[in-house]
Amino acid sequence: MEFFTISLLNGISYGLLLFMLSSGLTLIFSMMGVLNFAHASFYMLGAYFAFTITKYFGYWPALFLTPLVAGLIGAMFERYCLRPVHKFGHVPELLITFGLSFVLLELVQLTWGRLPVDYRVPAELDGPLFTLYGTQFPMYRGFMMFIALLMLVSIWLLLSKTRIGLIIQSALTHPEMSEALGHNVPRVFMLVFGGGSALAGLAGVIGGNAYVTEPGMAAAVGPIIFVVVVVGGFGSLAGAFAASLLIGILQTFAVALDQSMLTLLQNVSIKIDPATFGYAVLKLKISEVAPILPYALLVLMLIFRPKGLMGTREG
Repeated sequence: MEFFTISLLNGISYGLLLFMLSSGLTLIFSMMGVLNFAHASFYMLGAYFAFTITKYFGYWPALFLTPLVAGLIGAMFERYCLRPVHKFGHVPELLITFGLSFVLLELVQLTWGRLPVDYRVPAELDGPLFTLYGTQFPMYRGFMMFIALLMLVSIWLLLSKTRIGLIIQSALTHPEMSEALGHNVPRVFMLVFGGGSALAGLAGVIGGNAYVTEPGMAAAVGPIIFVVVVVGGFGSLAGAFAASLLIGILQTFAVALDQSMLTLLQNVSIKIDPATFGYAVLKLKISEVAPILPYALLVLMLIFRPKGLMGTREG
């Protein structure tokens, strides 16, 4: 029971961090139809900006200033780089965002170096939140979970209960009518892209000190973000939330299991012939195959439900 409870809490906290990362990408795709390959790079920028701002002004100013800076960079990129190629289709959009990821990586290495930086959890949140079965659950993980849930509620309220949300949705579904009513549709798209980048920057503030802030962090989480978006369903915020929790819990439990699938089957009195196809795979420890489990889930989802868990269109 202790193993299950602690692993579940850790999985939920990791899954909520994945949601913070994927929510911005989901918004950008659902509103603009753009798969931003540089999205994880804004997460990296958020962590490094937070590290620098924290050094001079403290963590709490960094929590508010970093998303604003990341959002401004994202909005400027959409206005002066992405918008001119939008008319040429999706491939140029993918290529220019892919190129941006390399540019941001080089800028980060030139500015902060190639080694990890000492970005730490603030002293106010560095301690146990509670103790369960003799195991302490960190206060900062609870803070991560709170911020992610607050983000989810805020985005939902913004899109469904405010005039700004109605304008954003109308610009997506009926751009000509929105322009006829006096709304600047390109500006709306710029704000959406900037908002998605700001959410990635906020995830960097929260996740950079919980894990490691180093130049390879974008490459480490980038593929997982796209897995979350595809499994949840293209353009579905609720789907991204469900997929984030599913993948977070799945990976956390898998990493913690130091047994092979063969051992687990033998424990329930199921015998496997060594000549059986795939016997060598069953002998691998579950923790060893944990990194590929999200991609295996992605393949299964594309085979059996291409629309994703809650998607409305196929990717």
